[in-house]
Amino acid sequence: MALIWGIPYLFIKIAVGEITPATLVFLRSVIGALLLLPLAVGRKDLAPLRPYWKWMLAYTFVEIAAPWFLLSDAERRISSSLAGLLIAASPSISAVLALLIGGRDRLDPRRIVGLVLGFGGVAALVGLDVRADDLGAIGQVALVALCYASGPMIIERKLASLPSLGVVAASLGITAVLYTPFALTQLPSTLPSASVLFAVAVLGVICTALGFVVFFALITEVGAPRATVITYVNPAVALALGVALLGEPFTVGIAIGFVLIVLGSVLATRRAAPPSPSMSLSEERVRPIQSSH
Repeated sequence: MALIWGIPYLFIKIAVGEITPATLVFLRSVIGALLLLPLAVGRKDLAPLRPYWKWMLAYTFVEIAAPWFLLSDAERRISSSLAGLLIAASPSISAVLALLIGGRDRLDPRRIVGLVLGFGGVAALVGLDVRADDLGAIGQVALVALCYASGPMIIERKLASLPSLGVVAASLGITAVLYTPFALTQLPSTLPSASVLFAVAVLGVICTALGFVVFFALITEVGAPRATVITYVNPAVALALGVALLGEPFTVGIAIGFVLIVLGSVLATRRAAPPSPSMSLSEERVRPIQSSH
């Protein structure tokens, strides 16, 4: 999974060299939908989604439709490795959102240090490696990270009772329909190169259809909390591929940012220890600021 979801940045970079972001999102979602929808229909995983259609649309927007376009557009101006490292801040953003919304976890010193380190890593990347004309693309990637932090919260709070395969297959189908008019007007006038066609195929088959199926199997095998460990390896894969295959620079900012972002994400997303059983109810009530999701 760390490999499957660490390679999209490389292939997105290759694909947007010849096709538009909207066309890429359309093709990727169509391929994924064609492969997963038959499985979802066969398992009767789509019918339970109907009462939750509003939340399905919200999830589709923040998990697929918006971030895939924003990331593809951003990678026309910044390197794939930089995009991968910035999105690695998603777990830290998720931790902040959980604190704002409230939940069961407690904000302990370790998580505070993790948040500071993670956002310090982003600051190092932006401050040392980003030119002024790249700031728009950086803002797009920041929105992608925010979207990727929001999607799982919608799943957990509103769609947790629904079959996962049905949710993903339906989301891909919805995205394909939404992007159809844009993609049809932006199709390239000539057939893209073999490398771009291969990149689109990998994104649709490996990174989307196979990726979600394998991720569901991983969750079944080890549980959701342990499955998220892949988040800490993905940026290393993106960085290695970008440097090795695309000749992207490995800079001081990337070196510092990578270490801080990954370390910060590990610390910020680890669940805090539960309150001591001996703690009185009144003691717990005087510390509401410490509870988080």
